[in-house]
Amino acid sequence: MGIARSTYYDQPETAVDDTALVETMGEISDSFEAYGYRRMQAALRQRGILVNHKKVRRLMREHDLQPRIRRRFIATTESDHELPIFPNLAKNVTPDGPNQLWVSDITYVTIAAGFVYVAVILDAWSRKVLVTPSVGRSTRA
Repeated sequence: MGIARSTYYDQPETAVDDTALVETMGEISDSFEAYGYRRMQAALRQRGILVNHKKVRRLMREHDLQPRIRRRFIATTESDHELPIFPNLAKNVTPDGPNQLWVSDITYVTIAAGFVYVAVILDAWSRKVLVTPSVGRSTRA
């Protein structure tokens, strides 16, 4: 015949229509809105559509099919209680020198083993740290 043997095994390339691809990606995105381009490509592959990951990323960006990122919210303050609420004594104070008004705050920092609490005392005028931060480890797992 005069053709190479590999021609028999070579599959013809069928170009995927972008509009049909975007519609399919939209259906997948509606069902699974947290899917990024990797999962989107895997879902397309399950439906029999083979597309390059670069094309999937480009089409997702152009057609606003970006994944919705859901972050966990941890409430650290509970304001709905019957305990006394102390007034803010520093509300109308404007310091004009150091050591007239100190402010403090406590927060937590997430680490691999959970989180730790950090407490800091600042001079409100110079915003310098007055007390070395004390770090306490959480007892919760």
